[in-house]
Amino acid sequence: MKKNKFDYIICGGGASGLLLANELISDPFFINKRILLIEMDKKNINDRTWCFWEKGKGKLDKIVSKSWNHACFKDKNFQKNYETKPYTYKLIRGIDFYNNFRNLNRKQNNLTYLNAKISNINKLENIVITNKGTFSADYIFTSILDIKLLENQKKYPFLKQHFIGQLVEVKNDIFNPDLVTFMDFDIPQKKSTRFMYILPFSKTKALVEYTLFSKNELEDREYINSIKSYLNNLNSGDFKIIEQEKGIIPMTTYKFESGNTKKLLNIGTAGGWSKASTGYTFLNTINKVESLVSFLKTGKPLNQFQKRSRFWFYDLLFLDVLSKHNDKGHSLFKRMFEKNKLETIFKFLDNKTNILEEFRLVMTFKKKWFIKALINRIF
Repeated sequence: MKKNKFDYIICGGGASGLLLANELISDPFFINKRILLIEMDKKNINDRTWCFWEKGKGKLDKIVSKSWNHACFKDKNFQKNYETKPYTYKLIRGIDFYNNFRNLNRKQNNLTYLNAKISNINKLENIVITNKGTFSADYIFTSILDIKLLENQKKYPFLKQHFIGQLVEVKNDIFNPDLVTFMDFDIPQKKSTRFMYILPFSKTKALVEYTLFSKNELEDREYINSIKSYLNNLNSGDFKIIEQEKGIIPMTTYKFESGNTKKLLNIGTAGGWSKASTGYTFLNTINKVESLVSFLKTGKPLNQFQKRSRFWFYDLLFLDVLSKHNDKGHSLFKRMFEKNKLETIFKFLDNKTNILEEFRLVMTFKKKWFIKALINRIF
């Protein structure tokens, strides 16, 4: 066990795990810390795409493969286009993200990357058991999510953002490479919240995602057939699928911090770092990791890191409403995008608006639904 002792163990090599590892090995403060990152998958394919908005230049710009300064929102008989300024909407491909980490890791000698499957994390002894050995650490960070825990609890609303995305190349010029489509609700809703998310690279190439905010996932063929139908309606002509990705993000205000200890911290989606009302995760993870690294320098117990704010309560009410009126989700988002500036929406999703901005935004929604949700939560 002495040989397998580390200062920090990071369980999971997704966005949160790799971003945390990046920050730790890049900061001279941690140069003498032994870090172990454990990930089951080899991360040698483009298995996902991350998008986020950011003002000006960012530390990850060198691996951003596409960015946009214009966006649109669509619903039946409605479309609104925006300039994203002062923000830029940026896209990072998973494979570029993984390769960038590998290149950085080769230059360091205090991080060990282990390709292994984790079978158990012992919180009492701070031990991680894998199929390639048992490891202990002073501090453990885990992004491993117990989805059953969320499904079985009844106190907090729980939906899933689930999707299949296909990178397609079509025959006809149907995409605007300068315009990202955040949400296109002009598709059959089928009694749940469904939309298309379009990330165009050229007039004939785009990542097209069929996304739902609902309780239950679909058979793969329904996502795929919906994308095909959507492209046909746009008169795409023949098209080929270059890549395909699939994802599920929990949408809940469950108190993930209840699983933290003085020496173990849940991170990423498992730590409640996804924006509960929309599923946006990447930008919040960047911000959380920066705060966490600063926090580690204080030496305080890890269970003092996570703090809830008023935005947690806003998300709680929004999910209460979206869960109860899931077939009307398109109208909720239409009101938000129709009556607010995109800059304000971005600030709100970043948890950076002031009380007045929040009041104005909340007042654009159907008030009786939210008042009823508020009363139910209070009483």
